[in-house]
Amino acid sequence: MKTFRLPGTNLVVPAIVTGVMRIQDKSDAEVRALYDASLAAGINFFDHAAVYGSEMHGCERRFAEALKLTPSQRDEITLQTKAGLVREDGPYFDFSYDELISSVNDSLTALDTDHIDILLLHRPDALVEPEEVAKAFDELESAGKVRHFGVSNESPGQIELLKKYVAQPLVANQLQLSITHADLITQGMSINMGALDQSVDRTIGTLDYCRLHDITIQAWSPFQAGFFNGPFLGNPDYPELNVVIDRLAAKYDVPTEAIATAWIVRHPAQMQVVTGTTNPERVTAAAKGGDIVLTKVEWYDLYRAAGHIVP
Repeated sequence: MKTFRLPGTNLVVPAIVTGVMRIQDKSDAEVRALYDASLAAGINFFDHAAVYGSEMHGCERRFAEALKLTPSQRDEITLQTKAGLVREDGPYFDFSYDELISSVNDSLTALDTDHIDILLLHRPDALVEPEEVAKAFDELESAGKVRHFGVSNESPGQIELLKKYVAQPLVANQLQLSITHADLITQGMSINMGALDQSVDRTIGTLDYCRLHDITIQAWSPFQAGFFNGPFLGNPDYPELNVVIDRLAAKYDVPTEAIATAWIVRHPAQMQVVTGTTNPERVTAAAKGGDIVLTKVEWYDLYRAAGHIVP
């Protein structure tokens, strides 16, 4: 498994991350199987959020109850969670001091740990008061409750607004990215080509901004064709793409999931890929992509087969 030091931290992290947003109703044995498969594949990084589960902090609580990690086992993994997305009376976003402090304290209790390795703000809050975020981050850091901070689905301007007030480095930005949902990458390929829809800037230069400021992009939904409308793997709506994926899977002797993750990992921005499956076999398959270095020809073969234009 490819690993690297997460910029702005002392954490050595894997290229592939296990997301646990769907474990609320899984048995202890099923959660343990997912955890064990992750570790066996070289994944020691687990992505949570306060809102994941049928109740607030439900998946965090299920994770801790099922695994019952010892202190030494806890120290061997990276726990990331998110705060600021509230389900009660909503959903709505709340990046206030009170909500962030309360959410982190509840996450610590649910996860049965004394610290969160990385806390992300869960999507942008249109009513954000960055002074409140800064106050919460300072208190959480000084108390040793959170070691590193980041955001999710935020634009360069939104991050700059936070950085004006927040003292801590923002080390990660979790964004949707797959071979087919690739606006982060495709728009830069077609700059100033008005005849192409691909040239429309929907990401406001977020990829380049994150690279320039040492913010690691964490790609979520790496198998989704679009916005939660099903996977592209084996999807008859993507025949050309699946032909190329199958050919490369055969060449590298890996499952097709590995080619999907390898396409993201190959990008020089040094991203992490966040999976969302509860199937241990699929975690193992996806993790194999962390060991593959696609050639430029192969990477662009996949890019074109997904319907993106190389001008």
